[in-house]
Amino acid sequence: MNPLNKFYYSYIENQPLDFLIILGAGFMAYYITRFIVTRVVVRIFKKTTTKLDDILIEKGVLNKLSYLVPMVVIYNLVEMYNIPSSNWELFSRIVFSLVTMVIISSLNSLINVINTIYSQSEFSNRINIKSYLQILRLVLNLFGILLIIAIFSGKSPFYLLSGIGALTAVLMLIFKDTILSFVSSIQITSNDLFKVGDWIEAPQFGADGDVIDIALHTIKIQNWDKTITTIPTHKLTESSFKNWRGMSESGGRRIKRSIHIDMSSIKFCDESMIKKYEKFDLLQDYIQDKLLDINNYNNDKKINNEVNIVNGRSLTNIGTFRAYIRAYLRNNSSIHKDMTFLVRQLTPSSNGIPIEIYVFSNDIDWINYESIQGDIFDHLLAAIKEFDLRVFQNPTGNDFKSISN
Repeated sequence: MNPLNKFYYSYIENQPLDFLIILGAGFMAYYITRFIVTRVVVRIFKKTTTKLDDILIEKGVLNKLSYLVPMVVIYNLVEMYNIPSSNWELFSRIVFSLVTMVIISSLNSLINVINTIYSQSEFSNRINIKSYLQILRLVLNLFGILLIIAIFSGKSPFYLLSGIGALTAVLMLIFKDTILSFVSSIQITSNDLFKVGDWIEAPQFGADGDVIDIALHTIKIQNWDKTITTIPTHKLTESSFKNWRGMSESGGRRIKRSIHIDMSSIKFCDESMIKKYEKFDLLQDYIQDKLLDINNYNNDKKINNEVNIVNGRSLTNIGTFRAYIRAYLRNNSSIHKDMTFLVRQLTPSSNGIPIEIYVFSNDIDWINYESIQGDIFDHLLAAIKEFDLRVFQNPTGNDFKSISN
């Protein structure tokens, strides 16, 4: 017969009234603790201004601790009623095992409380401790299991731990991912690779969005289409990814885009073109300074541009257009003036001459950034005709149609 059943039937036959009294006392202790004492404590906690007690209630720490009282009552009553030693030993092991389970469960809830409190603190954005708390919870639960086994077997927990050495290879295989993830968590924290709220781009995992959770085994990223990508922690740290935190902290977001100019539309500026450009408010100072510099150079070298314009220095429509872009961007309140500001001509190619704009907007919000960038190039593409330039584009159906006509 099962030892537990043997104990039960033996006790019922010998002392049924005592058995009922003990069970009734345990039930009453549980009822008073759970539905009277706990509720009074909860009401008191809710009236306080601190958040700690509210979190204790939310995570159910008090409810789990309420199971300890009836066990202590039953344990002491059974000792008072002088149960036979063989039954008492089995009963005490059962009670101690249940007490261990309640304490381990309560400590797990307390770890959840610590995690919640820390996540609401100002330090949570600097160091994420969720992974370490999960490791602590894993060690705690493993120790609880060993302790319960030790209680039932009558062996010392250290005796059981000594036998784990032979199972090291098996444990390493079972907890391989946990060990790798733990090492990755240390790398993430020590090297400050990323934290909750950072914009992470990892195209190999289809992830492009904000980090919303860093756990021991997984990293959760909410993409811009509101989908959630879950990546194993050690897989993400083993591969390459882009963290946009530097852009967010700098207060500027890069605009890097080129306008391709048709090379056949580039030419020197004649008198009429110069007079036209002088009417542009953004170019007045540039035209005056540039003409003065050109005239001084040509006079010093005794160069007469009327004979051949290529002999000396002259204004070009593409150079003037670059000057206009610089002046337009300098005058744009949405462009960051203290960060890299560059308008340059790149190497000519079969697609024309690229005029690259490399500046930073002072608004890092994605929607506003796209609007700023769109407004800039809308204006420049419309203004390019004023400089007798053409934007390069590959021939379309309309181009071939005009040739045939």
